[in-house]
Amino acid sequence: MKFEAVTIKDIAKALGLSTSTVSRALRDSYEISPETKKLVLEYAEKINYHPNPIALSLKERRSRTIGVMVCEIANSYFSQVINGIESIAQLHGYNVIISQSRDSAGRELQNLQYLTSRSVDGLIISVSSETKDFSYLQELHDRGMPIVFFDRIVDAIETHKVITDNFKGAYDATQHLAQMGYKRIAAICNTITLSIGKERLAGYKAALKDAGLDYKEEMVRTCEHGGMLASELEEAVASLFAASPAPDAIFAAADKLTTGCLQALRNRGLSVPGDVAMVGFSNSELTGLLNPAMSVIKQPAFEMGELATDLLLELIESKRPVTDYQTRVLGTEIIIRDSCPPVI
Repeated sequence: MKFEAVTIKDIAKALGLSTSTVSRALRDSYEISPETKKLVLEYAEKINYHPNPIALSLKERRSRTIGVMVCEIANSYFSQVINGIESIAQLHGYNVIISQSRDSAGRELQNLQYLTSRSVDGLIISVSSETKDFSYLQELHDRGMPIVFFDRIVDAIETHKVITDNFKGAYDATQHLAQMGYKRIAAICNTITLSIGKERLAGYKAALKDAGLDYKEEMVRTCEHGGMLASELEEAVASLFAASPAPDAIFAAADKLTTGCLQALRNRGLSVPGDVAMVGFSNSELTGLLNPAMSVIKQPAFEMGELATDLLLELIESKRPVTDYQTRVLGTEIIIRDSCPPVI
């Protein structure tokens, strides 16, 4: 049997009222007596009536829905951002539709086309590592679609952006390894076509320089898919340890790169920190339960989601066109554990 939602007509028929009276009662109109309002509201609650969002969107020209695009929902960082997004959206009466690109440009475009065809009121986006052509996003922005970028941003599109201090996070991780006495510090990074890849690589280079260590290109590996492909990380780790001398420490510049690098090292029979020290980016609470516990750079993911949603709702609900955009930069935190002990 086909499901059919309860409508205002059903309530009107059951109570012997007109549909206009029921509609006004549900909207708490002054035109309806308190007794009738009570009757309608109690019956609506009894039969679990909810307003039709499609009908409301046609009337208000607003769906009260926002679309969210991330590369992977299972990633601890992105899941925490989504929690922050939903907390603010729900507070303001908005629904959230979440899509993941899996770091595929084609899938990202397909999902964005779906979201915009569903008449979302705005978008919160962290772009995929494959995406090089941002013309579709630019077109949406030019047509008035409210967009806020976070984490992986598009510099060329002028709108609100929320990021962490990627340079400082990478600098702190590399600096700590240098202070512990490591001299051959390798880096495994996202592709530098991504804003986070470029900024974190710059922080790594600056920390080496300040520690009096030479930057060597052969000690850096970039992963086009940001750790989504195990084979990519296996190849990166294998090539680093095929060199002589091999790294004595690794800085992994993203959540997926950190966990993937650990797995790739283990597959090669290498231990942390026995064979190589390590500091990574990660928001997973499980990094503290590993043996040894992992030193990480932690990002304020939940707060990023809250802030991105606040900024998006400002764009959506503004009565005038917004032209004064902000790039908000949140600080990172370094958590020192057992994966990078002092060199003896």
